Amino acid sequence: MNKLLPLSTLLLFSIIVVGQNKTPISKPLVSHIFTADPSAHVFDGKIYIYPSHDIESPTAKKEDGGIFDMKDFHVLSMDSPQSQVKDNGIALDIQDVKWANRQMWAPDAAYKNGTYFLYFPVKDNEDIFRIGVATSKSPIGPFKAEPEPIKGTYSVDPAVFRDSDGNHYMYFGGIWGGQLQSWKDNQYQGKMSNPKKGETARLPRIAKLSADMKNLAEDAKEVKILDENGNLFMEDNNDKRFFEAAWVHKYQGKYYFSYSTGDTHNICYAIGDNPYGPFTYKGIVLKPVLGWTNHHSIVEFQGKWYIYYHDTEISGKTHLRNIKVTELKYNTDGSIKTIEAYK
Repeated sequence: MNKLLPLSTLLLFSIIVVGQNKTPISKPLVSHIFTADPSAHVFDGKIYIYPSHDIESPTAKKEDGGIFDMKDFHVLSMDSPQSQVKDNGIALDIQDVKWANRQMWAPDAAYKNGTYFLYFPVKDNEDIFRIGVATSKSPIGPFKAEPEPIKGTYSVDPAVFRDSDGNHYMYFGGIWGGQLQSWKDNQYQGKMSNPKKGETARLPRIAKLSADMKNLAEDAKEVKILDENGNLFMEDNNDKRFFEAAWVHKYQGKYYFSYSTGDTHNICYAIGDNPYGPFTYKGIVLKPVLGWTNHHSIVEFQGKWYIYYHDTEISGKTHLRNIKVTELKYNTDGSIKTIEAYK
């Protein structure tokens, strides 16, 4: 990879790029590689981030997201959200996943009984996204991939939530390049067109994980996201409906389902009473950032909450992103205070 400009120079340039006298509220966490889609977790009192690793690719930009041609994962670590970031190197390479063909997209991680699990989407030899799992005895890897994808999984953006009772649930799905529109009743329908105006918006999926964390314990189900009147969103409600990047966290006994609206670039959230939902839409967590995509994770650390996200401050290119972090705050009624990424 070409050597990047000094971070101070890039930050000065980025302030100009933002324009309209707006300045980013947070700095890129790393600048020696491009990173996106950060899944942050606290393991043994330390923050570990599992991002996508963006690269320059000769692949043309197409509707299937071919320009996002990631080939490996790095694990980043921080002693706190304010500390320096350590890049722990390559944790998993696409060459070490027997069934993988191309495009290692946004991953997530989990821990159980002395083992760390890395969940990742990648296209198989039929060019269909599946979700794989790899294991390690260390949160930074290296991870060893299972020989086959997890049966019953498809599409992209796996996010694994550990509930207070110890059960783990996987959420997944993303339309357009993520292929969710090509699945119905957990069966692949072949290449399908994207949802159209007036159609019910596609919904993310959830499935409880098995005790060994390597399989689904049940068939995947749709996660219903409802408006204030209890109705599903239509595709043209694209400032509120689901597109990709599911994430779940628990706050004051409620389940918060947050996600990206994709082509309108919001990170929104909805609240429910159990991991399966339904979830009722409540508002925007993070307003649009520089670049076409918006993808996040939310984590608690020492009594405060933080959102990890990305933008394109360094490169100015949608497929070459950089991750960031800022504090997330709640109102007294449990609603989330909307974050503006620039001031």
